[in-house]
Amino acid sequence: MIIVTGGAGFIGSNLIKALNLRGETNILLVDHLVNGRKMLNIADLNVADYMDKSEFIQKIDEPGFLDGVKAIFHQGACSATTEWNGQFVMNNNYDYSKRILHRCIEHNIAFLYASSASVYGNGDHGFSVDRSCEQPINMYAYSKFQFDQYVRRLLPTTTSPIVGFRYFNVYGPREQHKGSMSSTAYHFNNQVKEYKVARLFEGYDGMANGEHKRDFVYVGDVVDVNLWFFDHPEQRGIFNLGTGTAEPFNAIAEAVIAWHKEGTIEYIPFPEHLKGAYQSYTQADLTDLRQAGYSKEFLTVSQGVTLYLDWLND
Repeated sequence: MIIVTGGAGFIGSNLIKALNLRGETNILLVDHLVNGRKMLNIADLNVADYMDKSEFIQKIDEPGFLDGVKAIFHQGACSATTEWNGQFVMNNNYDYSKRILHRCIEHNIAFLYASSASVYGNGDHGFSVDRSCEQPINMYAYSKFQFDQYVRRLLPTTTSPIVGFRYFNVYGPREQHKGSMSSTAYHFNNQVKEYKVARLFEGYDGMANGEHKRDFVYVGDVVDVNLWFFDHPEQRGIFNLGTGTAEPFNAIAEAVIAWHKEGTIEYIPFPEHLKGAYQSYTQADLTDLRQAGYSKEFLTVSQGVTLYLDWLND
């Protein structure tokens, strides 16, 4: 059996879809379906069982519960970068993850988990997987950073397959439930469809209008990397998961407008509440990922957005 936590979420549901395409259906989907609209992400998936995360975290300590489990893809978390209830965030993203990690080590189960590029803060020190580059600027980022630190301390003490992925700006199918946290590609698509306009932030932090740059990575590429490490359990550690190329938000908007063959770009004032807590530039350093042996090229924004909009507007 394979367990996917956050299995009804964005990356989790795409992972399950890819596993299904491999013929794998003996999957336990773990989630917390307070937002019932997430069922749209999993209605076409084939799994063996569903379990709420509260029941899962209780059962994980029971003798025999993890017998026969090959891997846990741990994607479940509070992903809101605007959540400042530190106790809530640490319970969900740190304590919960530690318990799963220790059970995986005890049973020699592959543990592949979601970290985040947000650990690099404003990026002033670069984007290498190194402590000197890490400076989280919000509670979500701190929780991911602290768990990575915990994993680093344990890696030399075990041979269990443990892999963390620092996701950069992921976009693609099955993210519509995230609301305001959905990707700009999703929001620009809706804006162009309804208003014929894509709205981007004006300049801030030394960047021109719409020129804040991020490493936008298509969810299909994210899934491919996860499954590559699942297939190569000898590779362990924490890795960046982006394309290695920063592209501006303007490029996303232009790709959406090109797909619709109509629309213009409009720039709106940069929100006050984001000032000082916003990443103006991100670009994954893929040195460690390439050295581990992953050689596949990543989709560009133009390629990925085209695939996404083909799906989204079908």
